[in-house]
Amino acid sequence: MRVKCVICDALNDIPDFSPLAKKLRNRPIHTYMCPSCQDRITEKTNARLATGNFRFIRRAVQEEEEF
Repeated sequence: MRVKCVICDALNDIPDFSPLAKKLRNRPIHTYMCPSCQDRITEKTNARLATGNFRFIRRAVQEEEEF
């Protein structure tokens, strides 16, 4: 399956039956990022987290009460 990176527009091939290919086919909201862009974003996010001025907001998961 040919995919295009949403950031750098690089064209890559991924195996047709890989979990990533299935996710991209069945859920169009998911996008593909090439490994180099993924690594670059991870490094920059970790650098911002290390400064202490950046708050990484995660959704709190509410626990269901048992009856």
